[in-house]
Amino acid sequence: MIDEAAGWGTVRRWPSLTPATATAPRNTGAAVPFAQAAALIKDLPGITLSTKRVERAAEAAGAQATAALHSDTEAVLTGQVVPLPPVPEPEPEILYIAVDGTGVPMTTAETAGRAGKGPDGRARTREAKPACLFTQTGLDADGRPVRDADSTSHLATLEPVEKFSDLVAAEARRRGSNHIRQLVALGGGAHWIWNLATARFPEATQIVDLFHAREHLHELADLLAFIITEDPNDWYQARRAELDNGDIEAIINAAKIYPLVGPRATERRKALACFRTNAHRMRYARFRRRGMFVGSGTVEAGCTAVVGQRLKLSGMRWSGTGATSIITLRCQHASTHHNQTTAA
Repeated sequence: MIDEAAGWGTVRRWPSLTPATATAPRNTGAAVPFAQAAALIKDLPGITLSTKRVERAAEAAGAQATAALHSDTEAVLTGQVVPLPPVPEPEPEILYIAVDGTGVPMTTAETAGRAGKGPDGRARTREAKPACLFTQTGLDADGRPVRDADSTSHLATLEPVEKFSDLVAAEARRRGSNHIRQLVALGGGAHWIWNLATARFPEATQIVDLFHAREHLHELADLLAFIITEDPNDWYQARRAELDNGDIEAIINAAKIYPLVGPRATERRKALACFRTNAHRMRYARFRRRGMFVGSGTVEAGCTAVVGQRLKLSGMRWSGTGATSIITLRCQHASTHHNQTTAA
């Protein structure tokens, strides 16, 4: 294999990899930084690879996996492949589709022309959109929902939401969305998440992650702390109880009674808009009575374990193709491989 590395000025010949040894850079390069992966591989008898060789091999494997994923997605969405009903007995009761977003540090070329939140207005990250799907069959002795063991599959991409939407829809079909009794969409307050859920899964129950909602409530309480006549913490705790009960109207009414003008009035209006828009997704007491999860901890853990622990370490800057390749491999490694036999 010939590789021209930018800035080297020479052409180097890399040792070819046999099918048996090719899995080493694929697996280690997805799991840990490339230099560390090369050091681990060096301990294997008869295999010595440079950091750059590991990087190239892992990213090439990830690119192949990404291409296969997109091909499978198209086949499912166009009806060329029809997923069979879920195999486990009893059939799961609920399929959860949890969606989130997290920034990945990118090279300057990858963020050129993109607006960011830094002091200079430039972006230094691009958003990776992770999703995890898992099932629930029953409740524990205390009536709390229990995620089915080994039922979680992960996917993520840096591509636009339209492409991500296709990936999520196809994975949901593979996981039995056309057969399982109840679909639930879990996520934060971002508009794109709920646009995706409404377009792709109109029959799903939509739930804003309770902890996201509590964060918004805390921000609202901080905004009003200067004018609240009672103890601000008591006010917050009373509103939190209303939130847990799904009484969003009570929160809005309690926040509206204070006379604000100017920027603070604008900030309150924006804060309350989140609750007004998502009120039907915040009926937490009702969701709990139906035995559903109200937190998206599984996908948030995926943001950390699948994306953050490999792609967001100190000093890392990724190309779009490199980040996509490694994300795809890590999603495959993190997912339980279910029996997803399909019929044409």
